Amino acid sequence: MTMPTGIPVIETFLGFPSRNRKDVYRFLAPHLRDEESKGFSFPAQYMFKDVPADLEDNVDSVAVVVDNLDRFGIERGMIGVGRDHEDAERALKEHPDRFFASVSIDPNDGMDAVRLITEMHEKWDLKAVTTFPAGAQVAINDKRYYPIYAKCCELDIPIFSCAGVPGPRVPLEPQRVEHIDEVCWFFPELRFVTRHGCEPWTDLAVKLMLKWPNLYYSTSAFAPKHYPKAIIDYANTRGADKIIYAGYFPAGLTYDRIWGDMPNVPFKDDVWPKFLRENALRVLKL
Repeated sequence: MTMPTGIPVIETFLGFPSRNRKDVYRFLAPHLRDEESKGFSFPAQYMFKDVPADLEDNVDSVAVVVDNLDRFGIERGMIGVGRDHEDAERALKEHPDRFFASVSIDPNDGMDAVRLITEMHEKWDLKAVTTFPAGAQVAINDKRYYPIYAKCCELDIPIFSCAGVPGPRVPLEPQRVEHIDEVCWFFPELRFVTRHGCEPWTDLAVKLMLKWPNLYYSTSAFAPKHYPKAIIDYANTRGADKIIYAGYFPAGLTYDRIWGDMPNVPFKDDVWPKFLRENALRVLKL
């Protein structure tokens, strides 16, 4: 049950430090109504402590991330590309062996979102699509998502979607875990990976993973000491192939915090390599 050393980790939630964190979350501003949230440096700030600091002037953000990967034994990390993601593009060009590309989409963009996926796939050999339903205020099973899911099936890439009560103070309805059931039914070939916990519906998430072969759970935005018990129990029994490691650097957690906690997670010995590496390799087809 002790975490093994020497497993080259695959990171499925990774960003780059910014000089002004608030700029990263401007897309949420129209949905935030309480005054405290408007003053936060990032919308779920009330939930986290020891948040990684913003980048100082004249510090190379890509170098900061590579240094963290090296220090904590992370072989490769998934980063978001787009039409204005200079750090990510430079990282992919300078360190193609350390990074692979995903793209975040807003289903409200309609066919422009589909075109963006196509463009990024052709340019960066896209490995995944990511989305934040509560940030877009569009439910996981809404018809606006269906062209996105269809494109993922066509390209044979997974979608990573936040699910459960969102940290930012926006309505939770779009991320109710039961919405995933319809999507898995209609798109049986779609590989669907949840992000950000699925709470308070983790038992339901486990039941749905038992039901649907292509449904997975990633541990993003949770310090390992707070991984839900239902998820640990599932990984240790029937779900060893379904639970995928994801961090939250630099959005809300430092790697010192993540890997300081990690050895205390009570995974069985045979679960660790699948959780830290093998499941991500398979689902992302790396």
